[in-house]
Amino acid sequence: MILADSDIKKALKTGKIKIDPPPDLEEQLGSCSLDFKLGNVFKVFNHSSFPYIDPRQPQDENLMKEIVVEKDKPFIMQPHDFVLAVTQEYIDLPDDLLGRLEGRSSLGRLGIIVHSTAAIFDPGWRGKATMEIGNLGRMPVALYPGMRICSMTFEELTSPAEVPYFQKKTAKYINQVSPLASKISGEAT
Repeated sequence: MILADSDIKKALKTGKIKIDPPPDLEEQLGSCSLDFKLGNVFKVFNHSSFPYIDPRQPQDENLMKEIVVEKDKPFIMQPHDFVLAVTQEYIDLPDDLLGRLEGRSSLGRLGIIVHSTAAIFDPGWRGKATMEIGNLGRMPVALYPGMRICSMTFEELTSPAEVPYFQKKTAKYINQVSPLASKISGEAT
């Protein structure tokens, strides 16, 4: 079952869902979702320095570079480009709720997709949400830190997860506060 606005407010008030900084509910709360804001840290590929990416090999630390955008300055998403970015909000989910991240239609109409694949945040997730942002359009688009970039819905599980994300030995992205490059090479093949 997806939480309605009143349930989201209650979960925030009781601390069942923890979000830091606390959201401005008047601006960020929808009927069944909560908007999150774009952070100021981005990771971009140094595509001209590497011939390809091998997911079986640990990623070279120079494969991506981090860009920190100053206050009130835009990050320009070039057409057909791809970046990793994080939300401003740090999210702490309980073991009986999952979060589902969705892009905003207003940005989608400009060609901006906010996640390519990673839409589900497991019960027990803790950290800032990393977004896989792409520009499918033909024109560059300015993205500003602090703008509402995505929304998250919260869904109840039938029972609490036996092993929430923060307790998993395979939790590769727990407590992340900046966009992390892929850690797929650590998986068994």
